[in-house]
Amino acid sequence: METQIRLVDTPRIATPLPGPKAQTIIERDRAAVSPSYTRTYPLVIARGSGSMVEDVDGNVFLDCAAGIAVNSTGHSHPAVVRAIVDQAQKFLHMSGTDFYYEPQVQLAETLARIAPMRGDIRTFFGNSGTEAIEASIKLARYATGRQNVVAFLGGFHGRTLGSLSLTASKAVQRRGFGPLLPGVYHAFYPDTYRPPLGATAESCADACIDFIEHQLFTQLVAPDEVAAIVVEPIQGEGGYVVAPDAFLQRLRELATQHGIMLVVDEVQSGMGRSGRMFAIEHSGVAPDIVATAKGIASGMPLGVAMARADVMAWPPGAHASTFGGNPVSCAAALATIALLESELVANAAAVGAHLLDRLRAMAATHPLVGDVRGRGLMIGVELVRDRRTKERATQERDAVVDAAFRRGLLVLGAGKNAIRFSPPLVLTREQADVAVRIFDEALTAVERV
Repeated sequence: METQIRLVDTPRIATPLPGPKAQTIIERDRAAVSPSYTRTYPLVIARGSGSMVEDVDGNVFLDCAAGIAVNSTGHSHPAVVRAIVDQAQKFLHMSGTDFYYEPQVQLAETLARIAPMRGDIRTFFGNSGTEAIEASIKLARYATGRQNVVAFLGGFHGRTLGSLSLTASKAVQRRGFGPLLPGVYHAFYPDTYRPPLGATAESCADACIDFIEHQLFTQLVAPDEVAAIVVEPIQGEGGYVVAPDAFLQRLRELATQHGIMLVVDEVQSGMGRSGRMFAIEHSGVAPDIVATAKGIASGMPLGVAMARADVMAWPPGAHASTFGGNPVSCAAALATIALLESELVANAAAVGAHLLDRLRAMAATHPLVGDVRGRGLMIGVELVRDRRTKERATQERDAVVDAAFRRGLLVLGAGKNAIRFSPPLVLTREQADVAVRIFDEALTAVERV
């Protein structure tokens, strides 16, 4: 149990993709599993170690997707596995909704210590990011006595009906599921590469706040009827778009002015991915409520909503979850946070800066690359057909993702035409260089078509 299975440190493709074993499993999947899942390429994982993944046919890949930014400490980190096994041997479940157990209390205390706001902090435990957002919506409504919520175009907050009502990333995610939660209003997100509202990169932060203050709050919804503003410091599904610090600072001021809860969605950007424990810390802004999940437990299901104690003051029975805060997930989260604090947040900052520099330098030789942006190991590369017009290279983006897979690099799309680099936070500089080399080859192959 102390020994982690080691894989080779560089990609190795030994069969056509998918290989024969993978193809068999994919065919079984098609017959038995919901077709609503989006599978970008035919990877069938058999095992993983650190930043490397092996499929069922023995092909080895460098993983710069990390289970959609979930495997923060890499695949099956020995310390996390040890914590899981130790807790599983004691008890698997008791439901923190009705009983007490120390792993949940200890994790709540740890989260209170690292939360990106001051004062006494309380935590609600769920199973996923969308549950953390659902809890945040309900809590904001309860704490303010108000109903309405403001979210942002391009944002992704989950697919359950409440969080889906905030999500505004792709129409297919909402199509056929209405009516959604009433009282949700969407504002413009400050994309400095594609500034909305006729603004420039320099002025788009102010333009987006002015839209909320002088149009949304004067023409559509009174601010004293808004319970929450929900924002991602870095949009994930929307294209790895980094909000300017000035935008988040003004948003905090606007929320405070009107008694609105500022809810920060750190489901993808939190837990060290941005080179800080939470991405909101880059701006110096203290939110009222934070939702996080994904990387918090290195692959075990866990989502949390954290808030100031005076905000999270709802009574027993107001909200609960049978499996939320499962003791095994709590143990994995405690081990994960220890690794993040001791080394991996710093590694994300250092290796992320190196990867960002390398990708930006490489971009100069590829006309398909319009923009490279990000923080830490949360980096987006936006592909365009023309750098002047910024026409989105949607089909080319998909082709590059596939070409990278064929060469042993796992990346995923984000937004309409961006590619996300969200590797495990254990990624080394040498592995980052391998990722850039393969990505360079994939871009070249697609550009030649």
